[in-house]
Amino acid sequence: MITLGDVFRRYGPEYRARWGSQLSPPQVAAMEAIEACRTERLGGQVYRCPHCDAVRYAYHSCRNRHCPTCQHDAGQDWLARQQDLLLPVPYFLVTFTLPGALRAVAAAHQAQVYHLLFRASATALQQLAHDPRFLGGQLGMLGVLQTWTRDLRYHPHIHYLVPGGGLAADGRTWMTAKADFLVHMKPLAILFRAKLRAALRQTALWTRIPAEVWRQDWVVDCRPVGSGRTALRYLAPYVFRVALSNNRILAMDDGQVTFRYQDGQTHQSRTCTLPAEAFIARFLAHILPKGFVKVRAYGLLRVGARQQLARLRAQLVLQQRKADLRPADDARPEPAARQEPICPSCGQAMRLERVLPPPRAPPMPQPVAS
Repeated sequence: MITLGDVFRRYGPEYRARWGSQLSPPQVAAMEAIEACRTERLGGQVYRCPHCDAVRYAYHSCRNRHCPTCQHDAGQDWLARQQDLLLPVPYFLVTFTLPGALRAVAAAHQAQVYHLLFRASATALQQLAHDPRFLGGQLGMLGVLQTWTRDLRYHPHIHYLVPGGGLAADGRTWMTAKADFLVHMKPLAILFRAKLRAALRQTALWTRIPAEVWRQDWVVDCRPVGSGRTALRYLAPYVFRVALSNNRILAMDDGQVTFRYQDGQTHQSRTCTLPAEAFIARFLAHILPKGFVKVRAYGLLRVGARQQLARLRAQLVLQQRKADLRPADDARPEPAARQEPICPSCGQAMRLERVLPPPRAPPMPQPVAS
């Protein structure tokens, strides 16, 4: 299988030599980490089969949050924790998309614009939900930033996983949403646009934004997603990596990279072939600023509300048991037990023989005394 590390190892040095002055430090760091991932540069373990004496080398992962090879276990741990917080109610997935006319500004000032995108979208959704004409209660929202389309184009948007209901002002009464309706999308889009406009107006970026963007219709999507477990499984892989899994890369020949993606309209599998330089540029557009938090919780799902959330969950479980109206739930997979590698020769479990440290850099030359 061709990996992103293979692509970066072959074409990355040339790309950095040509475009390095225009790359951000996080982009350079991500490239170098992915190139080194699971190679002898990071050290690893040596396993030996006690039955046939075969030897296998298992090199360490880079653990960069943008690497498609790394952190599967971290993603599964995050998924398990979030599933434990789910309320026994239907859920909705609400998506706020940044308009095309704002994307150039966002790409140049990612941390600032992404933060304002989170704040404006979360505030707009919470404000509309508080309106008694819609729900009349406080929502819980788990937001995950994504910046890509299926073919790796730059397309910043935030997915919010939202329980179908809210907590009334008394802090005890649960206001249940309709099975297929949370809030109206048109007023939500208008409110979202107004809040982001007001926020950007207070920044130095305001003069760089074309005026027509505020006259366009903005896109907000809301759809029911059952118990929320399937939506969480969709979001989990992208919390600890970005944009592309290794199994989607099909070929790397003659300076070009071919990868597979699913067409959003037809849901058919398609392929995209790009020059290696263009492929790398598309991927690097999704490298986040250092320290930027791409997963944020609001309202009932914020970290400070865990005790209140636990009480609410117990209350809703009790109510559903009495009414026997527990919603259909997706099966939750059991976490896989950690296993030793299997010998490729005889199929038996291998044993750890020794740990390989990362290779050290050569010592710096000492100045020669004159």
